[in-house]
Amino acid sequence: MESVEQINEIAAKLKGSKVNMLRGGIWKPRTRPDSFQGIGEEGLQWLKTAGIENNLPVTVEVAHPRHVEQALKLGIDCLWIGARTTVNPFLVQEIATSLDGVDIPVFVKNPINPELELWIGAIERFYNAGIRKLGAIHRGFSSYEKSKYRNVPNWQIPIELKRRLPELPVLCDPSHIGGSRELIGPIAQTAMDLSFEGLMIEVHPDPSKALSDKNQQLIPAEFLALIESLVVRKKSVDDVIFLNLLEELRDRIDKIDEDILQFMAERMSIAREIGQYKKENNMTILQVERWNEILRTRQLSGLQKDLSRDFIIQLYEKIHDESIYHQTQVMNTSETQKQKH
Repeated sequence: MESVEQINEIAAKLKGSKVNMLRGGIWKPRTRPDSFQGIGEEGLQWLKTAGIENNLPVTVEVAHPRHVEQALKLGIDCLWIGARTTVNPFLVQEIATSLDGVDIPVFVKNPINPELELWIGAIERFYNAGIRKLGAIHRGFSSYEKSKYRNVPNWQIPIELKRRLPELPVLCDPSHIGGSRELIGPIAQTAMDLSFEGLMIEVHPDPSKALSDKNQQLIPAEFLALIESLVVRKKSVDDVIFLNLLEELRDRIDKIDEDILQFMAERMSIAREIGQYKKENNMTILQVERWNEILRTRQLSGLQKDLSRDFIIQLYEKIHDESIYHQTQVMNTSETQKQKH
């Protein structure tokens, strides 16, 4: 939020659409102290008034118990915890404690770094404080690797969160994941395809003049067009023919998975045998040239089979780690037996 005129204009243009809640940030944690860090407490009244006048509940980010106190005093309907706060268990606990006995929905964004346990731990702290209307927001993760995303989605992490906490609503923040308006639509659709329960998207009357994150904001018309274009799919269907076909395909996958596990077991058995030969010939476990050759040849072969390069690399890194583990076990076992004799 930047001005009362800004939030009023956005609220009025989104009124009556599929928007369920009006989001306004007023305390913005920034990397550099000379960056725009939000308008502060006075924005709470602007946000609340805009919500009342346009029949929308409102939500704001809180990063300190003092923020909680001010937000509750103004009757803010919902709170969310930002990614930079989620990384700090001490601060999360302070905020959770300040909400003890308060009946208000709280959404928790994932931590900046890709740590599922840290995310779940933050959610648990609010649950232990008596908050029962809980949700999560997936906003992507920081990475030093070059990527088209501002924050890489690492979809497997929110997917695992949904598996472990199936009753927890999970929203997606395509604005922070993408970092550019061109990516917001595809990311939002992916979230819908993965059964996310909603979206948090940044809207500004004139993004070119925004005081922060101008590249990832949409004008109201773009936002409304995006929402209308989304395909929201069913989680289940009643078509018997389709369900039978789906079951048949899943059976085939189950059989292939069992074959994969059997092949992996055989591969590790060979790795242990190699480890024994290395031990007997006083040879190191790690052979960098051989590892480079595996990476090179498997990538070429996998790409020819329409597998992605990232998948091939990650798969063989895991396989290599497991092979190293088995060979290490062989080495250690041999050493232990030798010491006993």
